[in-house]
Amino acid sequence: MQMIFRVVAWLLLIAIVALSFVPASDRPMTGASSNLEHLAIYLATGFAFAFGYSDRLMLMTGALTLFSGLVEIVQIWAPGRHARLGDFLIDAVAAGLGIAAFIVMKRIVPRVFAY
Repeated sequence: MQMIFRVVAWLLLIAIVALSFVPASDRPMTGASSNLEHLAIYLATGFAFAFGYSDRLMLMTGALTLFSGLVEIVQIWAPGRHARLGDFLIDAVAAGLGIAAFIVMKRIVPRVFAY
């Protein structure tokens, strides 16, 4: 199960990169607000990385925060894209919330997360 979450985590990271650098007109539209889209994908990514690498939660928290910042910074040079402090904050907090959700769920239902 842990290996599945590792694969999912890396696929989500790849999806974030792809969605962050394609022209806005080529991105799929969900109908949700941009903030909600950011929250959802980073929350899922944080959870997936926490489940997949549960022995490295502090490292995952720092790495996902750094990743969130780098994605925003690199968008400065991406045509048609923009870097926003608000997006970085939502992304970093959402990834942290995903990790926190894993920690809480592991304590509430330990047999599900025993591997």
